[in-house]
Amino acid sequence: MTTSTSQTTLPEASDRIDPALRRLGIVLILGTIVAVLDATIVSVAVDAIQQDFGSPLSTIQWISTGYLLAFALVVPLSGWATERFGAKQVWMASVGCFVLSSALCGLAWSVWSLIAFRVLQGLGGGLIQPIGQSLIAQAAGPQRLGRVMSMLVIPLTFAPVLGPVLGGLVLGHLSWPWIFYINVPIGVITLVLAAKVLPATRPQEGHKLDLTGLVLACPSVAALMYGFSEAAGDSSPTSARVVLPVVLGAGLLVAYVVHALRYTGQPVLDLRLFRNRGFAVSVSTSFLLGAALFSSMFMLPLYYQQVREQDALHAGLLLIPQDLGVALSMMFAGRLADRMNGPRPIVLAGIVLALVGTLPYTQVGDRPDEALLALGLFVRGVGIGATMTPAMAAMFKSVTPQEIPRAAGLSNVLHRIGGSVGTAVLVVVLQHQLASQSAAPAFGTSFWWAFGISAVTVLPALLLPGRHPRP
Repeated sequence: MTTSTSQTTLPEASDRIDPALRRLGIVLILGTIVAVLDATIVSVAVDAIQQDFGSPLSTIQWISTGYLLAFALVVPLSGWATERFGAKQVWMASVGCFVLSSALCGLAWSVWSLIAFRVLQGLGGGLIQPIGQSLIAQAAGPQRLGRVMSMLVIPLTFAPVLGPVLGGLVLGHLSWPWIFYINVPIGVITLVLAAKVLPATRPQEGHKLDLTGLVLACPSVAALMYGFSEAAGDSSPTSARVVLPVVLGAGLLVAYVVHALRYTGQPVLDLRLFRNRGFAVSVSTSFLLGAALFSSMFMLPLYYQQVREQDALHAGLLLIPQDLGVALSMMFAGRLADRMNGPRPIVLAGIVLALVGTLPYTQVGDRPDEALLALGLFVRGVGIGATMTPAMAAMFKSVTPQEIPRAAGLSNVLHRIGGSVGTAVLVVVLQHQLASQSAAPAFGTSFWWAFGISAVTVLPALLLPGRHPRP
């Protein structure tokens, strides 16, 4: 059985980041930003859309839920699609689908048409990030992987925070359809640049799709994401809207594992990559980092809105210190990861900084000074930035170039499931605490749980390579 992937015309990698690689990174960043930003920017427009269409909130919520489910549904397909049709072709088709559906969202004539176009938008956006990661990883080579991966990780951290801020600014001057229209010019520019900059790829002929795995894996991921998102919303953790999709998703996942380990061809999600110790440890670290990052990104704005009584726009602005810390540390973490023997010391140092930055929020029951909270967020951001890039680079360095597309798809699936699990856990804790005490102490206790999730990340991080394998 051959495992060759789409052939890519790339210059031989060296230690220097040449202009061609920088241009490739900028184009891939543009595509990643529009896809990730749209997941949160719509949240501030829910009230305006509800008033315009006169629909109940139970229907309006599917504008966001439909997008996230479609986004999660196609991620498992990224590895197969890259090898079957070529990375450049699939990436540009995904961006094109996202741009077209964004325009249709703005032109929606009813709430159900808007939901349908949002699902189409999620189907396009879900493939942009994993395929972009595989493109940049193959182009960079092992010597430069840490530095160039920083370029793609930064928008993933900034976008969830900047989404509500940008949405608030747009709604302050324009109507809600412009939240979708702003994607169109950015997407068109991205497509024009991608046609010139993205390396040429040739599809692998005869690469068969694992249909049984597709039927099991994609609904499994979508069901788990939906169940955990419901737990993180207004639904009770024991309600049927949470329990049924989680049980269904878990059952399909178990069935997929059994199928994938017995399948003689190329499965949709290649679990055989876990035989590689470096890959298994790196992805486990990424899973827990996703749980720590996304759960705290849910808790922080909620704290500022419910306890500090800030609106969505100001709550988003108060989170900027964390993003500044991420950006600052990523400028150095990637370069250090490339130069040092291995990622372990950088990742462990980053986890410690993230824990130190989280400590002030465990004391919010005593209403600490705003400056202390801002400083804590900055330190936490520095820690997050120092962990994400080296862990991701270690994952790509642990596999062969031919395995990179499948590794990117599998790691993205687990990273998102980790984020959903972490968020759901903290929501359950917060709801339990709010039932027995006032808001500020309840958030303080919940942030201790966030501290604990981050601390658990140390366990797989200790097993990260102390020395990079020879390229």
